[in-house]
Amino acid sequence: MTPEEVSELLESELPDATADVGRPRGVEDEDHLAATVVSPVFEGKSLVDQHELVYDALGEHMTEDIHAIELSTYTPEEYEARDQ
Repeated sequence: MTPEEVSELLESELPDATADVGRPRGVEDEDHLAATVVSPVFEGKSLVDQHELVYDALGEHMTEDIHAIELSTYTPEEYEARDQ
């Protein structure tokens, strides 16, 4: 899967999500990705639960198309606050 396809999938599966997906720095392997996902669905959830939601959204692609993904997950408020 391309980073763009993964981004589209996450945005379609997670409510009101925006996903920025690319390759990790220094990694040329096409099945390793890095994603920043922002969604209100993460509100009140632990980091583990947030990542589980992302893995669930990716479904079988995690075992078939994606070998590894570095995740950064935020609520919209957390994402805005990180720049201040």
